[in-house]
Amino acid sequence: MKPKIKARQPRSSQPRATTRSALQGAKGSAPNPSSASQPEIVLMAVTGMSPAILTETLWALANPNDGAEPLLPHRIIVVTTSQGRERLGELFQPSRQLNGSTPWDALREALRRRGHALEGRLRFGQTADDIRVITATDPDTSRSLELPDIRNRADNEAAADFLLEQVRAIVENPDTQLIASIAGGRKTMSALLYACMTLIGRETDRLTHVLVSEPFETLRDFWFPAQPGGPLPVKSPGSAGSVSSLSPAAASVDLADVPFVPLRNLFEREFSRKPGTFLRLVENCRISIRQRAAAHLKLTLDTARAELEVNGQTFRLSPSEMLVIWFLARRAKQGEPPYTAYKDALDDLNTFRQEQLADKKDFNDWRHADSLRAEADDRFLIKAVSEIREKLRGRGGDAALLAACLPEKGRCSLDIPGSMIFIK
Repeated sequence: MKPKIKARQPRSSQPRATTRSALQGAKGSAPNPSSASQPEIVLMAVTGMSPAILTETLWALANPNDGAEPLLPHRIIVVTTSQGRERLGELFQPSRQLNGSTPWDALREALRRRGHALEGRLRFGQTADDIRVITATDPDTSRSLELPDIRNRADNEAAADFLLEQVRAIVENPDTQLIASIAGGRKTMSALLYACMTLIGRETDRLTHVLVSEPFETLRDFWFPAQPGGPLPVKSPGSAGSVSSLSPAAASVDLADVPFVPLRNLFEREFSRKPGTFLRLVENCRISIRQRAAAHLKLTLDTARAELEVNGQTFRLSPSEMLVIWFLARRAKQGEPPYTAYKDALDDLNTFRQEQLADKKDFNDWRHADSLRAEADDRFLIKAVSEIREKLRGRGGDAALLAACLPEKGRCSLDIPGSMIFIK
């Protein structure tokens, strides 16, 4: 059996849909805990070829092992591929192992027997609104097609955009609480859902992963511990043809809350408008982080000694590195716009190089270096920026923050405020 990982569910900010008083069992019928003041709890899960992830997650939510309050979502949404949708159909097919019941009906009946009030809860079916298949645009026909699987970079980007829109539709409604499950699907789907929750999730939302003890996590006929139908056949490892049986009740099903940082509070401007794609939202947030970091960086250039100082950390630079950082720093200090590409900066860089060569102080001046005699080309500029970045990252601390402000693809500039740049 794998070790169980338990994560306590937050109590202060998590609305509870089902209270202890609602679990009266034989003492009386459980009242419907819904009220106008409570948000609609939506479970959104990514799934692949293991539909049992859904029933296991719901069981763990309703029957927590860590003393937390039971919880039943009002609504369930599954994001999957077209192949995953086919497997989800097993939830609604009668099973001989379950005495002819469907896994979904068996789960609802087991929860009802435990005293859970199901009125208005667990709304889920085989509709397109409940099972949402990831789509991508065919570049040849411009038609939207369902993805059977996620196999390449284009599929991954399509899945990221699709998941972002599904999460956004829920979190933009203040009357909802989202529980996002990353237990199913391919690893890339789980990673993308985690990223979406970090980018646009709220403090009151949750990210979960269900943990099932061995060997139940791999048993095809296992759905949840209280399922009907008796023991499950289990092949003994290492014994050809040897079969034993295990009671589903012996399974341990735990829910781990996965911590995430809701960044939306840091990027109000980015989230006030729709970014269009997952990658564009990520880039917008990266730019904002870089600008926030740059606002606290003090950059001092000693042009006589060819030294760079970042918040007290001093670096000796090569002639080519000094020329490039001085050129970029002067432009930033003067408030000049960034170049969109390295090649666009070359004419101005070479004009600046000529100015410095004509202003050599003495024979020992760094501007006498052979590396500065020829005109700067793309390779010269890219190499110098790369070497400066490596020095900054190698030192760490605030210097590493400056590394992110150096030129990158699509932007050739030193992206820090001119007021924080000092040239002597």
